[in-house]
Amino acid sequence: MKKIILLISMITIIGCSAGKIYETEGGTKISHKKYGNSAVNNKPRIESKGKVLYMLTSYYGSEFQGRQTSNGEIFDMYKLTCAHKTLPFNTNLKVTNEDNGKYVIVRVNDRGPFIYGRDLDLSYVAAQKIDLIAEGVKELKVEILND
Repeated sequence: MKKIILLISMITIIGCSAGKIYETEGGTKISHKKYGNSAVNNKPRIESKGKVLYMLTSYYGSEFQGRQTSNGEIFDMYKLTCAHKTLPFNTNLKVTNEDNGKYVIVRVNDRGPFIYGRDLDLSYVAAQKIDLIAEGVKELKVEILND
């Protein structure tokens, strides 16, 4: 039993690790940095309005439908929301699929994703609106709309 608990703990810690985020200046990728593990100690990452990042983005849906999100709301896969490890709750993000020019505006109301290397989880309907469903995981342009 102790081995199982240890294994689950290790998987959780590994899942909380963050991936790369690419900052842009004039649309050009200029550097990358890791978030670190601030989601574990629950310190919100403060970013400034208008900042553009490239995040490895995935989506989540029916398996979480009706469950409580990290901010206390009930997850609705048909609302325009997202999960991020450290951005403050209620931060609005413009997420753009540059391959087709489609974008969606979502609000951070949950924590995650907890799969190594992924930076943002969109609700099912948000992913659907920008044609992310077929690919599942993709690097997308993310602009912070409010402080």
